[in-house]
Amino acid sequence: MNFLLHRHGWGNDEELSREWLSGDGSDRIFCRVRRSDGSTLLAVLPPLDNPNGLKEARAVYHIGSHLFNSGVAVPECYGYDEESGIVLCEDLGDRLLHKALPDCHGEEKIKLYQKAIQALVQLQVKGREQFNPDWCWDTIHYDQKLMEQRESEYFRDAFCRDFLGIRDFVPGLALEFKQLAARAGAEPADYLMHRDFQSRNLMLAEGRVRIIDFQGARFGPLGYDLASLLLDPYAALDFDLCNELKSYYITTVSDHIPLDPHSFNEGYYYLFLQRNLQILGAFAYLSQQKGKVFFKDYLRPAFVALAEHLATEPGKSFPCLRALLDECFPLLEQYL
Repeated sequence: MNFLLHRHGWGNDEELSREWLSGDGSDRIFCRVRRSDGSTLLAVLPPLDNPNGLKEARAVYHIGSHLFNSGVAVPECYGYDEESGIVLCEDLGDRLLHKALPDCHGEEKIKLYQKAIQALVQLQVKGREQFNPDWCWDTIHYDQKLMEQRESEYFRDAFCRDFLGIRDFVPGLALEFKQLAARAGAEPADYLMHRDFQSRNLMLAEGRVRIIDFQGARFGPLGYDLASLLLDPYAALDFDLCNELKSYYITTVSDHIPLDPHSFNEGYYYLFLQRNLQILGAFAYLSQQKGKVFFKDYLRPAFVALAEHLATEPGKSFPCLRALLDECFPLLEQYL
């Protein structure tokens, strides 16, 4: 790391102090580097035991540089070393949107989320312009295969089987997962997608909402990232506020591209379901398999959101999934 700091004019070792920071679900390593004059930057190091770490680091730098140059509210990338995978970038501080929410109410909260939505729309619409698919380290598109394997089946395996201990699943469940993915996959998917757009990946700096953890960006539908923001178990937004913010999103994105609100809302239902399944799978895996117990506290609100969403009229198309949730609920109560 020192050689990269020196290359970018950050002085001698004795002039610098380092503060090692923890991430959430990421295995990457974060270090805040501080000069004697108080200025800081963030060094991001790939995990040592992850074979995809260098690919992910490359995506951080190239996608981040593209988004910043496109006017999207991400931190500026200062430098990158391809061999080590170290990225130097702007330090946005420590104020996550999630941390600000307990002291934020009424119009103040609405305005913060409106800023987040404005930043999201810029990422989705401006970010896709001249976006190079070669920068993607994981997949280029959010497609039906990803929905089934990394969202619905992830929910079944990591949450239902491994976390709750359920071993038998009715055959109709797999068919419902395919039907869900097919319906969600029917949405226009040529926009840039963050895929984890939630309050712990949004920071408040200099009066702006800034986006981090964008290295998983790929082409996908508009509604998924909005669902991530409004479903967000960390924030637990109430129903009326979610509807108000969804309307604000539709108005905002319509200023940039043609959008039929009715069609968007229809597709949003299924993208919301996909995201909800992904959250439960990921939080169960991270808390049980990776030992990150922080995530366990948010399983119940994510589960309640899924049950409420499936209890609506469109949810009747998924009777096997609804029956599975009935089986899950008493087991989840024992664990939490």
